[in-house]
Amino acid sequence: MADEKTLVTISVSTEDDVTRRMKAAFAGVPQGNHIRFATPELLWRTLTAKCWEILKAMTGQGPLSIREVARRVGRDVKAVHGDVTALVTAGVIDRSEAGVEFPYDAIHVDFTVEAA
Repeated sequence: MADEKTLVTISVSTEDDVTRRMKAAFAGVPQGNHIRFATPELLWRTLTAKCWEILKAMTGQGPLSIREVARRVGRDVKAVHGDVTALVTAGVIDRSEAGVEFPYDAIHVDFTVEAA
């Protein structure tokens, strides 16, 4: 099982969707890892192009220092620190004594845009 990837689904979903997934989880149906945003606008405001670069650089890498993240994306440490702080605040990445971490090996983005 060492080759098994840890996938996270980033989605735009309603409270009803969350409640439905939670009930299914309590019933024993695996739901996988999810990061939920209430609206597409909130998702795009949080996951800017620069933040996506950071997530891609961090995916599957374990804990990293902010300096190392900045090196990997080729950006200024101060600017990366601001983006990392926003991602931590939004609950997208984790911060610990070891550094910052996006603890997933792959990302799936899932949302539907419907006619107004």
